[in-house]
Amino acid sequence: MKCWKCVTSDLRNLASHVRPVIIALWVGSLWTVGYLVAPTLFAVLPDRVLAGTIAGKLFRVEAWFSVTAALALLVWVKFQVAESYRRKHLYQLAGAMLACTLVGYFGLQPFMASLRESAEGGVMSGDARLQFGLLHGAASALYLAQSIVGIVLLVKNQQLEPAQQ
Repeated sequence: MKCWKCVTSDLRNLASHVRPVIIALWVGSLWTVGYLVAPTLFAVLPDRVLAGTIAGKLFRVEAWFSVTAALALLVWVKFQVAESYRRKHLYQLAGAMLACTLVGYFGLQPFMASLRESAEGGVMSGDARLQFGLLHGAASALYLAQSIVGIVLLVKNQQLEPAQQ
């Protein structure tokens, strides 16, 4: 039977590994879905509408995962990282990534879905196609920004001194 001190030490050791795992899963999923899976769908499937539908469903799952990971990370940092400039920096980076998800998926995507649904026979009018393209471009730019900030978060997290982890 382990002593209480040993058990708490083991839990503290385990806790120090949770934050990097959350960040790695979050950033890894962003890059996998956005830059591997979605482009592959459009390259492999002959029907662009079907590829877009599947990609849209994947981005929906990714958006909810991003919200969950962001909230988990923010709570974890609050309780596991010593008060410091680096903790503030982790908050800012995770908050920026969360903001990208909220604006990109929950803000812009509903307008894109509305344009897609209003297309007669799956074909958008010229104006609708232009609006969709602009919204898609803005959402893509936010996704790219979130992906880059994710890499920065991954690197900055690794730079924490052992005493702050």
